[in-house]
Amino acid sequence: MPVAAQVQRHALERPHQPALCGPGGSLTYAELWREVLARPLPVKGKGLVAITLSDPVDQLVAVLAADLAGATPLLCDGDQRARVAATLPVDLHVDTPLPATGAAGGTAEITPGITVEPDGDDLVWACLTSGSTGSPRAVVRTRRSWAGSFPHVSALAGIGADDVVLVPGPLVSSLYGFAAVHALAAGATVVVPGRWSPGSLTVQLRRATVVHLVPHRLPAVLDVLEEVGGPLRTAMVGGAALPPHAREMAARAGVRVVSYYGATEMSFVAADADGTGLRPFPEVEIQVRDGEVWARSPWLAEGYVAGAKGPMKTDGAGWMSVGDLAEPYEPGRPLRLRGRGDGAIQTGGATVVPEDVEAVLRDVPGVRDIVVIGSPHPQLGSVVTAVLEGSPPPRAALEAVARGRLDAAQRPRRWYAVGDLPRTPTGKPARGLVAARLAGGDPQIRRLV
Repeated sequence: MPVAAQVQRHALERPHQPALCGPGGSLTYAELWREVLARPLPVKGKGLVAITLSDPVDQLVAVLAADLAGATPLLCDGDQRARVAATLPVDLHVDTPLPATGAAGGTAEITPGITVEPDGDDLVWACLTSGSTGSPRAVVRTRRSWAGSFPHVSALAGIGADDVVLVPGPLVSSLYGFAAVHALAAGATVVVPGRWSPGSLTVQLRRATVVHLVPHRLPAVLDVLEEVGGPLRTAMVGGAALPPHAREMAARAGVRVVSYYGATEMSFVAADADGTGLRPFPEVEIQVRDGEVWARSPWLAEGYVAGAKGPMKTDGAGWMSVGDLAEPYEPGRPLRLRGRGDGAIQTGGATVVPEDVEAVLRDVPGVRDIVVIGSPHPQLGSVVTAVLEGSPPPRAALEAVARGRLDAAQRPRRWYAVGDLPRTPTGKPARGLVAARLAGGDPQIRRLV
């Protein structure tokens, strides 16, 4: 069933239930559905619709309009617009709120119903990941892989129509985008500030019963909850490992933590609902082959738009991997992750592939060679760190290129230089050795200021 159809059903059954609460105001389910009907896409049929809007409520109205039209929505940031348009086969770009062609927000009938015949193989959701040479790479999902997991997520987190779900981050993130759309499908009230706003938590937590967020944000939520109280009972947490003692801190506050592991390409792979370790998500099979995690499930993505290259690999038998590492796995035992085999950097819930950043910065005149690694960070997990060989260009020049060609999560936050990069026997820069020398305070590696 399209998500738009579920929103319509909520509008019929509980028209006055608040649906969306954003920075600019709120909409009930009846008002939300009328907005969707009154602001249709100017084209019908299957295709990729890039949505570059700043207000999260406008974003979700456009997402539902795309779903109603049978198109594939792709949320992106304003600074990604030009690269998306130049790289991906976008059929329509929505960068201003869809114009109203009917009685939006008025007393128009909640019907008519869904006009698109849904199919489980329809492509209904796309999400950007960082692409090579700074080009956007979009993962696309079928209706079955996208919305089919909703009932399992609702059961794990206990999310229902009476909940208020706080989604405290940008919807262009696959985690936050999924969280908002899932909560709408469940008929809950969804609070979408559009970005992380610590100053707003005091108000938000007075009503939120569930929060869906990345791990490094959880301690701040629990700190505010301790000060102001509130009905929060569940934290749905994904994107990276939990901070130390976060689950114990949550338990003291009366908050149940449901953590999960997955990837944009693989969706949900495993979940930990009680602190005993990651177990396969419903309908997921897990194998660890030569130290790499492989999964087979109905939730796997269809692939990358336009045949882009990325870490996703399949074996022809329905199994997929993105190179994450784990200890040997036995069914019935917890899955114990060890990180990314390709050196990918987990920073603030986003995954950055170092080679993608290196490919962009190697093009800067004066750059001889470069290695990108992750450096530990107490809140973000890691930050992207660049180590350049020889006498590189000024940091300001490097940062200007990074701002113009890399997404925000990909841009290095720390910059260093070294006379000669250590290399493997084949002549490639030895990424692991660079990281070890930097962590050990090698005096030959100097910071760029």
